Amino acid sequence: MTQVIFLASGNEKKLAELRTLCVDLPVNIVGPESLSHTLPEVEEDRLTFLGNAQKKALAAAQFIAEHLGPNVWALADDSGLCVDALDGNPGVFSARYSGILGAEQDSANNAHLLEQLKNTPKGKRQASFHCVIAVAQAGKVLFHTEGRVAGHILEQADGNAGFGYDPLFYHEPSGCTFAHLSSTKKSLVSHRGQAVALLRQTLSQHLPS
Repeated sequence: MTQVIFLASGNEKKLAELRTLCVDLPVNIVGPESLSHTLPEVEEDRLTFLGNAQKKALAAAQFIAEHLGPNVWALADDSGLCVDALDGNPGVFSARYSGILGAEQDSANNAHLLEQLKNTPKGKRQASFHCVIAVAQAGKVLFHTEGRVAGHILEQADGNAGFGYDPLFYHEPSGCTFAHLSSTKKSLVSHRGQAVALLRQTLSQHLPS
C-alpha cells in the first residue's frame, strides 16, 4: 500500500530532492500543485527549527484533511544556516535574512550574509546547516527527524547548482561548496539528506503494512 505524503512547501527543488531521496519507498509525495485550493501561509514565528517544522506540518495536515482526505500525511521541514561568528544567525530566519522575497531571494540573502561577515577572517567563518522534518496527521505530529552538517562560509559564491546558501557553504569532506554537488551527491552528505535518511528509517515503522 502506498502512503500519500503532502509536502507543505512550494519549493519545486525541495520537492524534487525529496522525491529522489524517497524514490524506492512505498510513498507518493505530492506538493501544492495537487490541490485545487491554495495552501494557507503559516507564520514561522517559532524560535527553533523543530518548532517551525511542527507548526507547519500540523497546519498543513488540518488543511489537506479537508481537500485530499484524512489519510494523507503532511510533511514540513524547517532548515537554515547557523554561523558561529554571527551567534547562530541567520538560523530560523535564513530564508528571509535579507528581507527580500521572490526570484532574487537567494542572491539577496547570500549578499547580506557576505556583508555581515566582511570583517570576519577565514578561520572564523565556521557554520552549519540544520534541517528538521516533521510529519503530521489529524492534529498530531507523528514523528520528526533532524540532520546537521558542518562547513564554513567562503568570501564569494562558488558554483551554480543547489539553492539557498549552497554557493557559499564549503564542505571540507567534499572539497567544494554544496553548489558544486549533484543532487545525488549532495543528498549523501547534506543536512536534509541526513534528516531524510532518518525519515526513511522512521517511515518503515509507521507506513501501513
